[in-house]
Amino acid sequence: MSNNSIIVRAATIADVHFSNTITDEMAASAKARGTGIAKRTPAYIEQKIKEGKAVIAVTPQNEWVGFCYIEAWEHEQFVANSGLIVAPAYRKSGVAKRIKYCIFELSRKMYPQAKIFGLTTGLAVMKINSDLGYEPVTYSELTNDDAFWAGCKSCVNYDILMSKDRKNCMCTAMLYDPNDHYEPAETQQYFQKKKKGIERLMRLKQWKLLKNIFDKSSGNGVGITKAFLKYF
Repeated sequence: MSNNSIIVRAATIADVHFSNTITDEMAASAKARGTGIAKRTPAYIEQKIKEGKAVIAVTPQNEWVGFCYIEAWEHEQFVANSGLIVAPAYRKSGVAKRIKYCIFELSRKMYPQAKIFGLTTGLAVMKINSDLGYEPVTYSELTNDDAFWAGCKSCVNYDILMSKDRKNCMCTAMLYDPNDHYEPAETQQYFQKKKKGIERLMRLKQWKLLKNIFDKSSGNGVGITKAFLKYF
């Protein structure tokens, strides 16, 4: 099925029956990648849909394809587009990019003054964010809301995050500030120019963080989860 035939739209109450499918795929995807995302329940996804804070992708036959939702932090000063997930059969089809564009526009409409941010280990997501005008930033420029960071507890890299006092981790932080930002064409051009360098820096960052964990562990790495080994 072509990307153009897939419908990407704001989720409605009629879509709540997809909640279990969405959370199951989120969990399966995180396990397959060996990394973690904030664990969400079907009830939480239903809540986001009912609040009008979600985007869904479906086929013309109303089969689920993808999903993403909005979270607001620090009295709506910060917004995160979270839980982006696409069904395996539709990955690498361009659907994720369409969902990201749609959820970004919905976020700008609902929270026009909020800074929109994201954390990702994926170069593909970084590219999409750059196309929208996001810029790489330090963790200090993100929300300080403890509730947001608590969502990282289900990630296998949570110990690394806490060992760095929430100032660094495997993910790259990106931010869109509506009051101070480059134009999307500028951030897109920058990303394309620096893509290889960014990828090398991400790998170097991961290596350094994991090396510190190995150095602190006893013996030959006891206490290191198998998921960490995927970075080598």
